[in-house]
Amino acid sequence: MSHFSVTVFCGSSPGASPEYRVAAEALGVGLARAGLHLVFGGGNVGLMGIVAGAALAAGGTVTGIIPQFLRAREVEFHGLSELIITDSMHQRKEMMFARADAFVVLPGGLGTLDELIEILTWKQLERHAKPILLCDVQGWAGPVVGLIDHVIRAGFARGSARDLFEVVEGVEAILVRLAGYAGRVAG
Repeated sequence: MSHFSVTVFCGSSPGASPEYRVAAEALGVGLARAGLHLVFGGGNVGLMGIVAGAALAAGGTVTGIIPQFLRAREVEFHGLSELIITDSMHQRKEMMFARADAFVVLPGGLGTLDELIEILTWKQLERHAKPILLCDVQGWAGPVVGLIDHVIRAGFARGSARDLFEVVEGVEAILVRLAGYAGRVAG
């Protein structure tokens, strides 16, 4: 098993398109088959529950990190390799960050956008140099990138903000990118 860990940010809802579920399942299975450790938000709901369940079913190792107050609301995922209970959302994000060698962002809502923006900001502030991959499923990443481009055009961020992340079309391409990063870390 690789010691390379991938933190996945994604929806606590399954989303409107069945393609989101398909992508989450494929990512979970792909991480497990590649021997990459999954770190996720610890809930057994939405895309996050799907990606974790798929990884476990395929023999992968999975760490869930969930704040105490969300354990009932997001229905904590039982049977994980490791479940960490935090005191706050901020502590959850700090731990998800600390345990990541790379980040993958699947479609999601406000929480996913919050996690993405925070991890981009931390990279901009040089708190890390870890890869951040936006997995574009059904065009989900387009409006997110559009907002970042708008912020750049409006003069609130430098053009180099676009270099903080990479948009990757689909899960197979994400897995190829992750294998490359994991290989560099191992080698």
